[in-house]
Amino acid sequence: MHHEETATLQKPRYGTIQDDERLSAEEMDERRRQNIAYEYLCHLEEAKRWMEACLEEDLPPTTELEEGLRNGVFLGKLANFFAPKMVSEKKIYDRDQARYKSKGLHFRHTDNTVQWLRAMESVGLPKIFYPETTDVYDHKNMPKVVYCIHALSLYLYKLGIAPQIQDLLGKVAFTEEEISNMRSELEKYGIQMPAFSKIGGILANELSVDEAALHAAVIAINEAVDRGQTSVTMGTLNNPNAMLRNTQEALAQDYQDTLSQAKARKQEQSSGRRLSVATEERDVYEELLTHLEIQGCIHFVNLQAAIKQLNQAVSTQDQTALLAALRLESLALLGVQEANGHWYLEHFTTFCQHKTKDGGRTVVVDKEEIQRVVTSCNDFAEAEKRKLEAVAGINTAVRLGNAGETVEQLMNPEAQLPIVYQSAANLYQAELFCLQLQGGRSGLSHEELSVAVEMLSAVAVLNEVLDTKDPQGAIEQLTDSPLGFTNMDQENLNRYADTLIKLRGEALAKGQEFLTWNDVQKCIDTVNVQVHEEHERIIALAEINEALNSGDHKQTLAALLLPTAMLTGVNPVTAKHYHDVLQHTKQLLCQSSGDESAVLWLDQIQEAIHTANRDEEDALALAGAVADINRAVAEEDSQNTLQALQIPSAGLRAVLPECADAYHCELARRQTSSATNGSTDSLWVKHCFKDKYDYYYNLETGCGTWEEPEGFEHSGCQLSKDEIQSVVSGVTAEYNREQLWMANEHLVTLLQARTRGYLVRKRHAKRMEYLRQQEPHVVKLQACWKGYKQRSMFKNRRNLFQENIASIVRIQAVAKMWKAKRYYSQRLQFFKDHEKQIVKIQAFLKANKARHDYRTLTGAKDPPLSVVRKFVHLLEQSALDLQEEQEVTRLREEVVTNIRSNQQMEKDLNLMDIKIGLLVKNRITLQDVVSHNKKMKSKKNKGSTEDLTTGDRLGIKGLSKGKRRKLEAYQHLFYLLQTNPHYLAKLIFQMPQNKSTKFMDTVVFTLYNYASNQREEYLLIKLFKTALEEEINSKVDQMQDIVTGNPTVIKMVVSFNRGARGHNTLRQLLAPVVKDIIEDKSLGINTNPVDVYKAWVNQLETVTGEASKLPYEVTPEQAVSHEEVRSRLEASGLALRSATDKVLNSIVSSLDNIPYGMRYIAKVLKNSLHEKFPDASEDELMKIVGNLLYYRYMNPAIVAPDGFDIIDVLAGGQLHVDQRRNLGSVAKMLQHAAANKLFEGENAHMTSMNNYISQTYEKFRVFFQSACDVPEPEERFNIDEYSDMVTLSKPIIYISIDEIINTHTLLLEHLEAISPDSNDLLHELLQDLGDVPDVETLLGEGAVESNDPNKASALSQLAKTEISLTLTSKLELLEGDDEDLKTLMTKTKKLIVDVVRIQHGETLPEILETPASVNQECEHTKIIERRAVQDALTPEGLKSSPAVLEDSQLPLEQKKRKILRNLRNLEQACFVTAGNKYQDLVNEISKDIRYQRRYRQRRKAELVKLQQTLTALNSKTAFYQDQMNYYDTYIKTCLDNLNRKNSRRSIKVDGKGDNRGSKKWKPQSLKYTAARLHEKGVILEIEGLQTNQFKNVMFDISPTEDVGDFEVKAKFMGVEMEKVQLHFQDLLQLQYEGVAVMKMFDKAKVNVNLLIFLLNKKFYGK
Repeated sequence: MHHEETATLQKPRYGTIQDDERLSAEEMDERRRQNIAYEYLCHLEEAKRWMEACLEEDLPPTTELEEGLRNGVFLGKLANFFAPKMVSEKKIYDRDQARYKSKGLHFRHTDNTVQWLRAMESVGLPKIFYPETTDVYDHKNMPKVVYCIHALSLYLYKLGIAPQIQDLLGKVAFTEEEISNMRSELEKYGIQMPAFSKIGGILANELSVDEAALHAAVIAINEAVDRGQTSVTMGTLNNPNAMLRNTQEALAQDYQDTLSQAKARKQEQSSGRRLSVATEERDVYEELLTHLEIQGCIHFVNLQAAIKQLNQAVSTQDQTALLAALRLESLALLGVQEANGHWYLEHFTTFCQHKTKDGGRTVVVDKEEIQRVVTSCNDFAEAEKRKLEAVAGINTAVRLGNAGETVEQLMNPEAQLPIVYQSAANLYQAELFCLQLQGGRSGLSHEELSVAVEMLSAVAVLNEVLDTKDPQGAIEQLTDSPLGFTNMDQENLNRYADTLIKLRGEALAKGQEFLTWNDVQKCIDTVNVQVHEEHERIIALAEINEALNSGDHKQTLAALLLPTAMLTGVNPVTAKHYHDVLQHTKQLLCQSSGDESAVLWLDQIQEAIHTANRDEEDALALAGAVADINRAVAEEDSQNTLQALQIPSAGLRAVLPECADAYHCELARRQTSSATNGSTDSLWVKHCFKDKYDYYYNLETGCGTWEEPEGFEHSGCQLSKDEIQSVVSGVTAEYNREQLWMANEHLVTLLQARTRGYLVRKRHAKRMEYLRQQEPHVVKLQACWKGYKQRSMFKNRRNLFQENIASIVRIQAVAKMWKAKRYYSQRLQFFKDHEKQIVKIQAFLKANKARHDYRTLTGAKDPPLSVVRKFVHLLEQSALDLQEEQEVTRLREEVVTNIRSNQQMEKDLNLMDIKIGLLVKNRITLQDVVSHNKKMKSKKNKGSTEDLTTGDRLGIKGLSKGKRRKLEAYQHLFYLLQTNPHYLAKLIFQMPQNKSTKFMDTVVFTLYNYASNQREEYLLIKLFKTALEEEINSKVDQMQDIVTGNPTVIKMVVSFNRGARGHNTLRQLLAPVVKDIIEDKSLGINTNPVDVYKAWVNQLETVTGEASKLPYEVTPEQAVSHEEVRSRLEASGLALRSATDKVLNSIVSSLDNIPYGMRYIAKVLKNSLHEKFPDASEDELMKIVGNLLYYRYMNPAIVAPDGFDIIDVLAGGQLHVDQRRNLGSVAKMLQHAAANKLFEGENAHMTSMNNYISQTYEKFRVFFQSACDVPEPEERFNIDEYSDMVTLSKPIIYISIDEIINTHTLLLEHLEAISPDSNDLLHELLQDLGDVPDVETLLGEGAVESNDPNKASALSQLAKTEISLTLTSKLELLEGDDEDLKTLMTKTKKLIVDVVRIQHGETLPEILETPASVNQECEHTKIIERRAVQDALTPEGLKSSPAVLEDSQLPLEQKKRKILRNLRNLEQACFVTAGNKYQDLVNEISKDIRYQRRYRQRRKAELVKLQQTLTALNSKTAFYQDQMNYYDTYIKTCLDNLNRKNSRRSIKVDGKGDNRGSKKWKPQSLKYTAARLHEKGVILEIEGLQTNQFKNVMFDISPTEDVGDFEVKAKFMGVEMEKVQLHFQDLLQLQYEGVAVMKMFDKAKVNVNLLIFLLNKKFYGK
């Protein structure tokens, strides 16, 4: 941090006069600020060292001292030091600072600061030095705190309570960074640095000391020094009035000498000034020593004596004397401990030896060096003590057997051990316990623990690496760690890693938590043995192949029996058959491979041996079974023969028990025939096994051999297997034919039945065909018959009517009479049902008259009072008006709340996106994402509003008069800021841009309720206009600054109009065409020649499966040289033009959809620039407007439609890369067209589009000109100066406590800049408010419990609480102030309205002069009472002012008298005139009536708009909720996968994992030789292996249980060498990045595209 230098002190560069002459004003000011920061750091160091001397404990470093003092603990301890009776140790809160270190500052920490202030008051320190409590706790004015500590030190020093504070200015050095940081902190305070040099003078003026007595004592000391008498001088020094400390009689002579020298020096210095100063003006202390100088000399002598005593003790090596010297009061050393005496002596001796000069004589050391040595010794002794304690604790924990306690002790930093991993606690416990048992009772020493822990930590790390199954990591750990394994072969490192990974998995499966060092060493030795055996086995395989080539089966047997071959099941008796089988296998191998030099591999040889052994057993069983059959036939027993035939070892087919006799007869005949033709004496029989091997069987012994016996002769009486099978097959076939006919008799019968059925169906179909042909004739017959029947019935009915005519007439008469009665009743009921409609019709004439009167009211220049009187009731607020106002107020609050909530949710979701992205890249842990998700959900559940009933009751909305005034003052302030835009416009540009943007997003948009109604939208647009004009006039030097820079107002306008109010007009404008581009699957726009070229090459290789001969890296020019690339670029260009035209047409045709605010600001921008740059052309201005309307407003929404709510994207969904590229290409084209910027340079390949760019610009130019053609806001919103006067409700804003405080702070900070006039109303309002309150003041003391440990964080959270402010103008509330003519006019109009509603008259004077009748007074009283009842039900925010209510409750006659009085005052002010019978006042009332109607219409429109906005906000909230639910599902899936053991599957959000069932899944492997893969182009080369040896390398590719993962094994001549994990996603990523060749096994070079083609074809069927 900082240090002191004894030889050369690094001082700050205080500039001399000559230096300053060479510096500019800015450089001089910069140096001055740096010097102030350095001086303050020196004062901090002085205060730190003085407090350490008083408290005898170390304080935080100087640069951290301010933060360390905030909790007041050190200040409380200092108070206990100088006033122990006032402040005891028990009164110091959090004395050990445990609460502060764990949870930060607590409100109770201020108690410590209060105790310190009271202690200073008790000892009498003047209060002029005292800081405020908030200066300490809130870090508001720490220089004042340090200033107080300096004053306290000087005061306590004079009282003899504490040592003197040191002067370290220029004696300590700080880094440039520390000085710069402190300078920044001091600038944040914004205060003037206290005058530390004047503390003594101020203290002297404030203290009531007997100055005369002190002055006399000092004079006496100076006189005694002049006399040179030591005893006299000592007596004056001991005078109590002199107030000197620490005088020692033994040093009297030294005092005398030192004081004499100091006085002589002072007299010599002052001699030069005597001549220029008059005698009467001289100060006596110019030549005499002051009290402070005398005390300094005494302290110097005491210090030198103490240092001398210490040096003497070191020279004599006297430990007791050294301790006594160190405890001397004059040294004031900290932390001297008797137990460390031998350390002190040793270190001081060493220190002095380094400084020895001239033959071993020690030099005198200073106080600071002594303190450093003492502190160093204490630290060293303490460290050794703690290290031994830690080692003892470790041994105890190991003996107790608690692994958790053991690892906790090992991780104790005081033990000074290597790094320890907590996850390996059981490993440390087990191994250290074993070492402890071997070492005896004394336990393990620190050296033994260090070595053991280092090795065990390395073993733990190795286990963790093995758990990741990363072979490379395991290899690095084996070679780089201090494990010290022996017999490690560098060539076998991969085998070590693979084997250890496998062994680790087996150990975990068995429940073994760790592999020990011995396990790893044993594994290494085992791998070495295996590798040696594999090499020996390869040599043995070569000898076996050579023996087969020799053709000698005995040589083959000898090779098979070699121990190094490690073949199993070799039987020497079967040697001949081994040889034959191996020869046959080799012939097949040569035929299949086409290579005559092919050799047998290990698995082939072993399989041949097993095959030969099985042949031996099968041949013997077959020969025995055939011998049994022959024997049974010879015995002439058919049943025995049948049993012999059915023996499985005989291998006979189609043996039926029903044919036993036939078998026996035929076999006997054959046997007799064979015996007559062959020899019957031989005991040997020859069998042909598998049609290629001869097997010889001895009938007598029952044994067989593959070698032909000497003198072999086949026995003629024995039938062979083939002969027996021939007999059995013939007999069985004859029997089956006979049974077949007997069994299928019913099938013949069925065949005949089906034939007869066919004939019957044929005749039926023929008959049906005939009937269908005769269908018209059948229909005609049926029609004739039905017609005859109908005519007969009609004639009968007609005859009946003719016979009863009279009866029919009577019936008709009755029916007509009943119908007439019913019609009359219905008509009468109709009139009753439509009585209201009839009344409306009757009122039609009245309505015509009313409409005529209304046209007169609205159209006439001077409407008569009789007409105005008919409509004054419209000024009265009805219950519906109140209801609609309440609904509007509620909806505004809900809209603003939802906007804030959505903004917070959007920020949280964006942060969640980043965290999940980091999680995928393994940059953060899953727990970080889960923690953020919980915080996000807790914010959502908590909501944006809280129940602060207690806070409202005690805070700014409390019921006390002072709090009410504070609330009204803030309401006046925000009304002024809202209606006078120049204040905020200037304030925005007084802040840095990042702060102004945040200020706009939080405070300004809140102040205008996000333009939720027309009034606030009008005011916000006026603010934008004022701020934009201010920015252009003050900050824009060139027109291009608007384009190349980032204007604050432009950015705010664009951000606001993109959807700050919840509705997105961009969605209506761009959504259809953007959706068309996204959903067009065939659309592919890529204008980069290199990308098109690479995509073409990859497509060729993927489709053909062959390596492309084209280069992979080319320049754009080389890429364009290919015809295919040019054709694709041309197709992309056509598609790009078509898509661009669609978007352009949508934009140009949707001019009315662009928000009025955007168009008006574009108009203001154009006019302001034209005014400042009158020489600018129309094209230049249109480009600037285009930059605003297209590039800043529309372009980002086209590039990222999912980020601006242009399209709906499901939670977790995103646009494809091709879709984003298509949109980006269209946006780039439109961007160039809007700016009329042609393609050139890097985009030279796009020059063919320049003509299209120029044409498009002309369309844009017309569009931009039309966009700027908009009316002024006053005309658009129909708002004038009377708007706020007739509105029922006052404007209400919803603003947080934090935003109120920030706004108040900024206004005070920049008041002179935004309102230079001190008489301005803003100055008056801020003066009414006073200083900036804190959060607790605005919320109330009851908002948070005082003893709440988390009070600070709770207040920080409560600062976001929103409150409602009803904005009012301060001028409107001036009661009884008739000089305010506007207010007087408004009151008079209200009184006239009340009067003319009751009394009739043609003119206003006529009504006022006519007395009111009793009935009129009663009617007026009823109106007042009704109005009072309605006002009682009116919410607080909608009630009229008390002054207006008071006037409205006056009797009718008093109102008329007050009207006459007011009219006289107004007439004197020339507002009205009696000559026209006050027609001006009547005209004003008619204007109010008209505006009231417009206001009601706007309110209804605003209701609809708010409801639509709220619907859109709710939709957006639902989308964010879906996104949060998606993240919940994602994180839950992550947690589930994390808990799944040995699972490496990819996370699937939909939960549809690759479930292969409960059965064990067996992968289907794919085997290829390296030669075959080389032919396919997959393998390019294998390092260290010739191409003709590729046939001996086999690659086994098999899929694992994890989808998309493959395991590739490499075998050389059947011996498994290496294996590797292959991830299909990694291959696709390499292909996407354009990597054509990769390495596998660090030796084989593989073509990536062809390998993907092979895997797709073989495993995915693509």
